[in-house]
Amino acid sequence: MLLALLFVLPAGAQIRGNNIVVAVQPDHADWNYEAGQTARFRVSVLKSGTLMPGVKVDYEAGPVMYPDLKRQGVTLNDGTLELTGTMNKPGFYRLKVTARVGGKRYEGLCTAAFSPQRIVPATRCPADFDEFWRKALSDARTNDLDPTRRLLPERCTKDMNVYEVSFVNNRPGSRMYGILSVPVAAGRYPALLRVPGAGVRPYAGDTYTAPGKAIVLEIGIHGIPVTMEQRVYDNLLEGALNGYWETNLDDPNRNYYKRVVTGAVRAVDYIATLPQWNGTTLGVTGASQGGFLSLAVAALDSRVTFLAAVHDAMCDYEQELNGVAGGWPHYFYQQADVDPKRVEGARYYDGVNFARRITVPAWFSFGYNDEVVPPVSSYGVYNIFKGRKTLSVYQMTGHYWYQEQWDEWQDWLRNELGVK
Repeated sequence: MLLALLFVLPAGAQIRGNNIVVAVQPDHADWNYEAGQTARFRVSVLKSGTLMPGVKVDYEAGPVMYPDLKRQGVTLNDGTLELTGTMNKPGFYRLKVTARVGGKRYEGLCTAAFSPQRIVPATRCPADFDEFWRKALSDARTNDLDPTRRLLPERCTKDMNVYEVSFVNNRPGSRMYGILSVPVAAGRYPALLRVPGAGVRPYAGDTYTAPGKAIVLEIGIHGIPVTMEQRVYDNLLEGALNGYWETNLDDPNRNYYKRVVTGAVRAVDYIATLPQWNGTTLGVTGASQGGFLSLAVAALDSRVTFLAAVHDAMCDYEQELNGVAGGWPHYFYQQADVDPKRVEGARYYDGVNFARRITVPAWFSFGYNDEVVPPVSSYGVYNIFKGRKTLSVYQMTGHYWYQEQWDEWQDWLRNELGVK
């Protein structure tokens, strides 16, 4: 048995984290300051949890995405460095430190918030925003859903039957695909729509949020089946779908996201046809691009009763015209000549303009250290949201979530579904 363990244990071991860590700590435990205050940061480089004296670091600091201070080759004689930063108006200030040890780079950062509750989005709303989306959905709904369903026996559980499904989106040949999980036991259940982050990938479905207690539909956005081999999606992302988020930004009617948004709302139409849905409770949730889609679906369909958005992308693009960090995919970041048509077109697909129209309960969560979706845009969306809202900040997270954040997210969803 001992010999067997010697062979088995190494095969099951996992790589986790780094032994060398660059820590950047603020002097406020919540990382929050009032505009005009000074944030004090302690930088340290640790090996096996202990200070490494004599390490050289580079650092940059300033408003998120717009650092105005850069230093290279600074020696940490005793393994630590004290730095300060401030902002005179609401926003986020980021200190990013890079250490080189043994020929490898190690990074650490800390993002301090200055009066974040006073951040106001910069994006403007087109006068015909509501009419534009009413027509888009009306046109899409002239098509019969023509749903398909295929059982996936290998994914079914004792509590849930799992299917790959599809339905027509905005024209007869344009379909949406997803994975539908339905409780095995007969009855009528609440429903949850899961909308995806950016990229091209297969989907497994959700049998974990509320096993046997809720319907869950997880959709893809690209109009292709979601159960193919990974290489198919990789090839599409590097080929035909490369940079899809930039497609026709200057023309709202031809923007790639028009069929994405209508398709996500049509997913609600599809859920409404299921005899197992209880007809009263239907939530939508997603992270990053899925955060934006959660806002869009909740704004456009009154059957949605709650939403949860995690580090919501695609919000407040126009801040970057003012030299302030805006939302992914950063259409106007550091651009000298911006086409006014692109600015006008982006407004129809800005999460801020959808958020302004929502009154149902919502849970928001994001990290201050997110380098993809800056906290400036996420906080701005939260500030203007009119419905009952909960904000759960995990300051150290980047464009990912911690286990505690995931657990809190799931618990909130279960509570709104009424299945706790």
